[in-house]
Amino acid sequence: MRLRTFPVFLAFLAMGFADAVGPFVSLAKKEFQLSNAVASLIPFVGFVMFGLLSIPMGVFQDKRGKKFVLMLGLVVALIGLLNAAFGLTSFARFLLTVLLVGAGAAILQVSGNPIMRDVSDPGKYARNLSLAQFVKAIGSLSGPMIPVLAAKYFGASWGVIFPIYAVALVVAVAAVAGLRVEEKRSEHQAATLRSCLALLSNGYVLMMVAAIFFYVGAEVSVSAGIPLYLKERFDIDINKVGLLGTGLFFTALTIGRFSGGVILNWIAPRKFFLATCGVSVLALLGLFVPDRTLAVASFFVAGLGFANIFPLVFAIAVEAMPEHTNELSGLMVTAILGGACLPPLMGLVADHSSVQLSFLVPLAAILYIGWTALNVHKGWTVPQVRESPGGKPTVAIAATSGVVLGGYVGFLLRPNTLIGQLPFKTVISRGAYLEGLDRLLVPVAQTSFNTMVAGAIVGAAVGMIIGYLMLGRHRDRDA
Repeated sequence: MRLRTFPVFLAFLAMGFADAVGPFVSLAKKEFQLSNAVASLIPFVGFVMFGLLSIPMGVFQDKRGKKFVLMLGLVVALIGLLNAAFGLTSFARFLLTVLLVGAGAAILQVSGNPIMRDVSDPGKYARNLSLAQFVKAIGSLSGPMIPVLAAKYFGASWGVIFPIYAVALVVAVAAVAGLRVEEKRSEHQAATLRSCLALLSNGYVLMMVAAIFFYVGAEVSVSAGIPLYLKERFDIDINKVGLLGTGLFFTALTIGRFSGGVILNWIAPRKFFLATCGVSVLALLGLFVPDRTLAVASFFVAGLGFANIFPLVFAIAVEAMPEHTNELSGLMVTAILGGACLPPLMGLVADHSSVQLSFLVPLAAILYIGWTALNVHKGWTVPQVRESPGGKPTVAIAATSGVVLGGYVGFLLRPNTLIGQLPFKTVISRGAYLEGLDRLLVPVAQTSFNTMVAGAIVGAAVGMIIGYLMLGRHRDRDA
């Protein structure tokens, strides 16, 4: 391995820092006195940048080069960390830090994977990329571990993580600045927003992109929910011990990602994909058994199961459609915004029921991925990508149905008051018709309305995915 791969490995380490937004949920919830739903906005702010920046940065990278974009990602994340390193005086300032770190990580994802090919010796790209994912996992593991160690051995607050990360980013910026690399140009046309969206008309592509969306959402939801779960179920102090549960999860991710490359020497990726999904489902089901030891073991096993889902989905999809590598890369990185969408939904379920029941959200996501793995294992053939305007009604009907069903579920999950849940008329008007002392219920009416709208949005997204999958299946039969 040549020395010039070292700066790129440091960039992958920095990517892992963005995963700290999971452990930040429980810490910020206590620091700023937040509800579960509001605290769950922390992952949303960080991961939504993957949806906003991935494709535009891919186009920009085609013009300015991978090293320039890699440097840009490091600098953006560094600015965010410096903002927090000088003190967190408000929740808004903390969210700004999460936003910038998330934006930096999104940019690094776009440039890090392809530039590793440019700095690798011939035939060593796959090996180096696997090791880079291992290094990224180390960065992810540092999120829950640093606050616990700082509190236990130095009596420091969890905010010490920001200056530590900032120092690491300064080293990475200096290393990448001195990197000399001859960038390889792609023979295919660079991905654009139009070409990426057109590719979603392929049912196979949509299925795989949705798998990335739900996987990242499930991983962030689990990492964020572990300390809250341990606190609610077993009254474990979050600051002293609770984050070690998250640390155990990330440790398992690290071990799983390192060993996955070895296992794949003997097991076909499609079989391994199905096996990892099965392990993940069993692990999440273990959280519903009232046993502390089994719960801790389940978090570790879940980490092992989750570890290789992302690279397996990515590799299987690209291998099936190598002529669309650029478009698939843009879509896959964009789908990381699943880490922004599922945690708020999990927070809503936790606020209206319990943290334990909220783990049904990541369980449902993994069940979908298991269905995807089953289809891949059966050898779902990839149809030719082509336009089909006639499929729009199918998608529209599915999306509309999703809006109605999701909105209804959101209405059922609306908060309780001393007099019970508010009626639909009050919710849909956001309390505009309340008078006298009933005006005190206006904030509850507004929250109920927001919950219903959030359910409708999630329902629309799920409905569109189902509609496209139905359309893709129909096209596969016609092909």
